[in-house]
Amino acid sequence: MRTRKGRARIDRFPDGETLIKLDDDVRGRDCFVIQSTCPPVNENLMELLIFIDSLVRASARRITAVIPYFGYARQDRKAEGRTPITAKLVANLISEAGAHRVLAMDLHADQIQGFFDLPLDHLTAQPVIANHISGMALKDCVVVSPDVGNLKRATAYVQRLGGDLAVIDKRRTSGDTAIASRVIGDVEGKTVLMFDDMITTGGTATEAVRILREHGAKRFLLAATHPVLAGPAVERLKGAGIDWIVVTDTICLRPEVGQQLPQMTVLSVAQLLGDAIRRIHLDQSISAMFVNVKR
Repeated sequence: MRTRKGRARIDRFPDGETLIKLDDDVRGRDCFVIQSTCPPVNENLMELLIFIDSLVRASARRITAVIPYFGYARQDRKAEGRTPITAKLVANLISEAGAHRVLAMDLHADQIQGFFDLPLDHLTAQPVIANHISGMALKDCVVVSPDVGNLKRATAYVQRLGGDLAVIDKRRTSGDTAIASRVIGDVEGKTVLMFDDMITTGGTATEAVRILREHGAKRFLLAATHPVLAGPAVERLKGAGIDWIVVTDTICLRPEVGQQLPQMTVLSVAQLLGDAIRRIHLDQSISAMFVNVKR
């Protein structure tokens, strides 16, 4: 498979509107648009939609939207009356823009796959993260799910890494505040490994570390695929006493974040995405990428 990065120009009109001009002929081509809908979410989402429309109007044969981080994923249900299901709306927008398929990584909820009326390939960064942690050779570890809803992900990591499993009973009091009330499982004297799909405001992680420390845990590793790090997240993580933070590059971090959080390691998912793109282009199985991985 021979390929190269396509050329395009992105300009802004004085009123803020986005203009995209493709500088390569894409007629009859198999095209992949790689765009995380991370902050600024609306601007990046609009760029993705305009890129797709540009490719449609330039007669591309097939268009795949590669979305390492899918924004609006947490709005996947009506949590209360008179609220939208924005994850479904964004899925509709991508479909209507003209994409033929979507490649995403670690969606916040599995049901989002069903929001798309087109084929969606769902990758996970678990092999990348688990391989890195295995190489750290940590001792006396316990995998802790920061809430009951994350138990499936925690169990998958236990299957990959071994060790025991514990769960924190958590209650969310607002969009950026969560209170942990108790720990189910033994964490005393252990090195805690916590996994989540994203770190947004850091409220869940810092509250989990607080209660785990009260229950005797000694060291803490926090891992997540998507380092959103919005609002007070960096300050919260700095003050939480977390020994290791492991994230991936599905979202580009500001340079100052690495300076403020020297215990953070950013892993690349480029090879994982590249292999998936190659398989899609060659009409090969995506699930075969994970056949030999313990689940």
